[in-house]
Amino acid sequence: MTDDAEVRDILSTVRSIAVVGWSPRPDRPSHGVAAYLARRGYRVIPVNPGQAGQMALGETVRATLSEAGPVDMVDIFRRSEEAGAVVDEAIATGAKVVWMQLGVVDESAAARARAAGLRVVMDRCPAIEIPRLGL
Repeated sequence: MTDDAEVRDILSTVRSIAVVGWSPRPDRPSHGVAAYLARRGYRVIPVNPGQAGQMALGETVRATLSEAGPVDMVDIFRRSEEAGAVVDEAIATGAKVVWMQLGVVDESAAARARAAGLRVVMDRCPAIEIPRLGL
C-alpha cells in the first residue's frame, strides 16, 4: 500500500496526467476527476478511442496512451481486468507513475510497473487525496 507521504510527493511533482477511460459525460467520475485535476493546474490528456480527435480540457482527446505522448502519470479509469494492458502501455511510453482509480486493483500489473521503475498507487482517487492531504 502506498503511504500518504508518497501520495503527497507524487501529486506535488507530476505535471502531466493522461486519464485513460475519460468520458465526455459530465456525470461520469472520469470526467469529473479529469476536470478537477485540470482546475488544479495539471495538464490533463483525455484518452478514449471513441472520442479521439475531439477537444476536452484544452487538449485533443487521444485514442491510446501512446498517442498522448510522454506524461508523468497515467490515471486509469478501467476495470481491474483491463488495467494490466494500460500499465504495460504506461511502462512502454515512459510514464513515471501509474495510478489506478478507486476499485481498480491489479497486483500483477503493479509489480510489473514497480519492476520497471514506476511508482504505483492503487484503489485511490487523486481528487479525494489532494484535499485530504491539504495539497
